[in-house]
Amino acid sequence: MLETSGRLLKLLSLLQAHRDRSGAELAGRLGVSRRTLRRDVERLRALGYPVQATQGTPGYRLGAGAALPPLLLDDDEAVAVVVGLRTAAGGSVTGIEESSVRALTKLEQILPPRLRYRVHTLHTATVRAGDAPGAKVSADTLMAIAEACRRHERLRFDYAGPRNGRSTRLVEPHSLVSFDRHWYLVAWDTDRADWRTFRVDRVTPRTPTGPRFTRRELPGADVAGYLADRLSSRTWPFQATVTLHEPAARVTDRIWPGMGVVEPVDDESCLLHLGADTPRDLAWMITSVDTDFSLTDAPPGLADALRAHAARCLDAVRDA
Repeated sequence: MLETSGRLLKLLSLLQAHRDRSGAELAGRLGVSRRTLRRDVERLRALGYPVQATQGTPGYRLGAGAALPPLLLDDDEAVAVVVGLRTAAGGSVTGIEESSVRALTKLEQILPPRLRYRVHTLHTATVRAGDAPGAKVSADTLMAIAEACRRHERLRFDYAGPRNGRSTRLVEPHSLVSFDRHWYLVAWDTDRADWRTFRVDRVTPRTPTGPRFTRRELPGADVAGYLADRLSSRTWPFQATVTLHEPAARVTDRIWPGMGVVEPVDDESCLLHLGADTPRDLAWMITSVDTDFSLTDAPPGLADALRAHAARCLDAVRDA
C-alpha cells in the first residue's frame, strides 16, 4: 500500500485528470477503504485543495478555490507549459510578459533534471525565423472584448482606422481571432448593419458594455475562414478573381493564410479571389500558385503587371 504522502499525491493527480471521480473508483485505484479515502480527502482540503463531494453517484471533484493550489503535471504537460510560457513572454499581448517570465522561472526551478534537459534542448535547437512581432495588444482590452463576446453584450469603442482616422463604433461582438501576428475582432456593426473586422490594437473599449443581444449567424462556415476571406480580398484597394486550371483540392495547400480564398468550380478548375496593395503584388501572388490561369475579374493595371513580370522572366533566361 502506498504511504500516506505518496497516496495523497496520487489522489490529487486522479482528481486533476478528470472532473468527477466516484468514491469507489478512487478507493480502488488507491487500494484503500472508503473510510481511508475520506480521511485523505480531508487532508487535501486542509492543504487548501477545494475537493467537493458530488451528488448522485457518491464521489469527488476538484473545484475552484480562492487561491491557486500546486498542480501535478506529467512530463509532456510540464514541457508544454514551459514552451507556452516562453512564447507568451515574447508574444503580442502586453502586460503578461513579466508574469510569464516569473511563472517560467518558478516552473523551471522545480523541473526534474530529465525535463529540464528536454526543455533546454528544445529551446536551444529552435530558431524563431520570420517572426516579426505584430502590434502589441493590451491584455485588459482583450479581456474586455472577450467578456462582451461571452456575455453577448454590445460593445462601444473608439477605433483608429488605418485611413479614416478615429471613429466611435457600436458593435455586437462575435469572436476574437489571432491571425498572422495580429488580433482581430469579428463583429456586427450596428450603425452600418453589416459584419466588420477590427484590429484589436486599434480598439479602445468604452465602459460599461450592454445591452445584451441575440447572437447572429456569421456568414461563412467558420469565423477563421470568414476573417481570411475579408483580409485576403475585401479590404484591399486592388482586388482580382482568376480562374485556376486545376481543381481546388490540388491548389489549396499553395494558398497561404490571408493570401486568397479558393472557390471550387468543377473537377478541372477553381476560382481564386485575392487582393493586394498594388497590381504588381497581385501579379506575383497569382503566379506563385504555380499553375495555368486566366483573368476572370481583373482591376486596372493587372494585365500590364503580368506582362512586365513575364518580360522580366524572359529576359532572365534569354541568354541561358
